[in-house]
Amino acid sequence: MENIRNFCIIAHIDHGKSTLADRFLEITGTIPPQKMKEQVLDSMDLEREKGITIKMHPVRMEWKGYILNLIDTPGHVDFTYEVSRSLAAAEGAILLVDASQGVEAQTVSNLYLALEQGLEIIPVINKIDLPNADIEKTEKQIKELLGDTGEIYKVSAKKGWGVEEVLKAVIEKIPSPKGEIHRPLRALIFDAVFDEYKGVIPYIRIFDGKIRPGDKVYFKSTGEKYEVVEVGYFTPNMKKAEELKAGEVGYIVCGMRDIDKARVGDTIVSDLEVPALPGYREPKPFIFAGFYPILPADYEKLTKALQKLKLNDASLFFSPEYSPALGPGFRCGFLGLLHMEIVKERLKREFGLDLVITVPQVKYKVVLRNGEEREVKSPKDFPDIYLKVYEPFVRMEILTPKEFIGSLMKLCEERRGKQINFQFLDENTAILEYEIPLSEILFDFYDKLKSFSRGYASMDYEIIGYREADVVKLDILVMGQKVDALSVIVPRQKAYYVGREMTQKLRKLIPRQLFEVSIQAAIGKKVISKERIPPLRKDVTAKCYGGDITRKMKLLEKQKEGKKRMKKIGRVEVPPEAFAVLLSVEKKGG
Repeated sequence: MENIRNFCIIAHIDHGKSTLADRFLEITGTIPPQKMKEQVLDSMDLEREKGITIKMHPVRMEWKGYILNLIDTPGHVDFTYEVSRSLAAAEGAILLVDASQGVEAQTVSNLYLALEQGLEIIPVINKIDLPNADIEKTEKQIKELLGDTGEIYKVSAKKGWGVEEVLKAVIEKIPSPKGEIHRPLRALIFDAVFDEYKGVIPYIRIFDGKIRPGDKVYFKSTGEKYEVVEVGYFTPNMKKAEELKAGEVGYIVCGMRDIDKARVGDTIVSDLEVPALPGYREPKPFIFAGFYPILPADYEKLTKALQKLKLNDASLFFSPEYSPALGPGFRCGFLGLLHMEIVKERLKREFGLDLVITVPQVKYKVVLRNGEEREVKSPKDFPDIYLKVYEPFVRMEILTPKEFIGSLMKLCEERRGKQINFQFLDENTAILEYEIPLSEILFDFYDKLKSFSRGYASMDYEIIGYREADVVKLDILVMGQKVDALSVIVPRQKAYYVGREMTQKLRKLIPRQLFEVSIQAAIGKKVISKERIPPLRKDVTAKCYGGDITRKMKLLEKQKEGKKRMKKIGRVEVPPEAFAVLLSVEKKGG
């Protein structure tokens, strides 16, 4: 164990984490030069396109007589829990900061996670080759965060400058793992994937004991028992081994078929009496949206696609639901908007599905008059009569240059945010901390933040629990008929603004009919906004060439009666584009 080093890289999105990992793989000879490609550990096309790590991938490197286990971490706020489990599997972390961007919100957030776990931090400034790199300023910011921690390494991961010195620092500064081989087995699951042939493959870090094929093991959270069929480690492909010992990182195959049972953060033990490792919690979805196939015949295809995605993503939740407007579909739960975006993209690319997605909503807790508490994941389940409603709140941290402080404070206050902290990281950069409802940052908040700060500000947030809220259900009625898929839950003081915006957008989207179409936004039975789409007019008098005016009047009267009858029986189809456009309705004050 003296020669093992377990570490991870923590950084904001697009600060060069995957590129630095590539250089490590090259220098240690883990991947031969002819097989090398950019962003080796980002296996999904989506990861390469968006420049983010979605699914972490560990790798074992051997260099100068040492075993270096890099446990990769996702870089986006939606995957904070996975980051915390990756950190729990390591003894040290490389804090990577882009010299042209400086310290950003997620850098600070993930750094605090690492410091809470007691990890050794190696500060590294990347992209020093860029013409706009401000190394001195970035160095000052890191010292402000960490204090005087000794050397701050300066590298260009793209060009390979200084990367070998960072690897040497990993060996010299990061402590070797602690643990006892002779104790009963305790291993942390920090990720899991599904393989068609091998079943669920948990990725593990062993803290005590050892594990080899033929051993019987238990999963603490479920108490289920399995026999180990195969063990191994990552190079970065899976490589079989005879055994895994305390301090090592690898994988096990044990014939498990349900990924829900291999829960990230769970402990694998040889005996159920052995205490679990700390920090385990269930991943809970906080954002819900309806996913409906545009073609109802694709429902079965969507069912199978979601089941397949679930195999590799234990945090994805879905249950069947039916909408009179959209037909059969699913209510899906996600960790955040990026998580939803990734699932939507994968359904489209990997399974060729065209979907209608309803407005995402957070999960509310409603206390009914009889004292019963109910979780509401969909507006159609929101009760008409209740005592109290609670909504999820987040603690948000914004890093911004000082000239944008005023406009960002105003933005947060518009979104019902309450300031809890304000400090300067250096003379030009401020950290703002707010407690704000999750529903207020779902849609365009990030775009507004970037727009108001000319792209310089960054944000990070964590869920802090539920607080009482004054919200109402806003229904949309077309020709007096409620369109359930367009219902939303909004703060009472913003209901009129959102209702007006939705009816105005629908007026432009719904095609004109031969009769007048009314569109209303209502809270219960009270209509708060109304729009009308005028009818198409057919010239029924075109065939009249002269003659008495009464002939024309009779024809127009007949047309009027016909339109009244059509209005009674006419059905208006809401086009699928309406649901997509309504996602952009802003939730701000009027």
